[in-house]
Amino acid sequence: MVDLLLDAGALLGESPRWHAAEARLYWVDIEGRKIHRTDPATGADEVMALGQQVGCIAPRAGGGLVAALEDGCALIDGWGAAPRPFGPAVLAGKPEQRFNDGCVDAAGRLWVGSLTSDKANPAATLYRLDPDGSLIEIFGGLTTSNGAAFSPDGRIFYHADTPTHAVRAYDVDPATGTLGEGRIFHQFEYGNGRPDGAAVDAEGCYWSALWDGWRVVRLSPAGEIVRTVDLPVQRPTMIAFGGADLQTAFVTSAGKNLTDEERREQPHAGGVFRFRVDVPGLIQPDFGV
Repeated sequence: MVDLLLDAGALLGESPRWHAAEARLYWVDIEGRKIHRTDPATGADEVMALGQQVGCIAPRAGGGLVAALEDGCALIDGWGAAPRPFGPAVLAGKPEQRFNDGCVDAAGRLWVGSLTSDKANPAATLYRLDPDGSLIEIFGGLTTSNGAAFSPDGRIFYHADTPTHAVRAYDVDPATGTLGEGRIFHQFEYGNGRPDGAAVDAEGCYWSALWDGWRVVRLSPAGEIVRTVDLPVQRPTMIAFGGADLQTAFVTSAGKNLTDEERREQPHAGGVFRFRVDVPGLIQPDFGV
């Protein structure tokens, strides 16, 4: 059963991250330029406003957050603190691009990609931000970098360029962060939702939120759909696992660009939802600084 945790009315809710020490769900409203911190036990929600769009966040080993903003990444030293740039502002001078989805690997590196509004010129890129502040280009030729997640052993990296409707899997060297050749993990049919944000559970299954698909799906390590969870919103954006047992799935959603009729059909669009799962998620690594 899917419950509405928070009727947030987010324009573009994204990047849910469970903070175990605080027992809070962090997430962002990209176009609202906000970071949220939600207490699932009480429903209380704190909001931190930023000066620019924030594509994704992750807790840091030293406290605070790492954030991928419009033109570059930044460190936030504590709740309410101003972001301070970290690494090169690689998207400065590229107004058609901004940072989007990302995740942290077991070595404390942030894998983060951009998106571009220039659909005729797929120039978005996947990068890896290392704890020393270096930003390494992994591959380009993307429109909307999404769905970043790792297998439980850290040896497979999953990624989606959302408009292709495909999730790809790459062999990865956990020590060096070097990718091998990619392969199609799952090709979704066109017209029935496309892969947005994702998470992997303890059995190595890949959960994908399907934008315009009204659902999230669980894919086996072989790429087969083994579970579908229908949602009361058209545009779920990303899934994360949390709670003390990591068996609560949290799903963010988007409420922007809906017609009046669509809004009547989904009055809680832009909300955060939750449901229970049988298999727990994985403990998410912190960014290593």
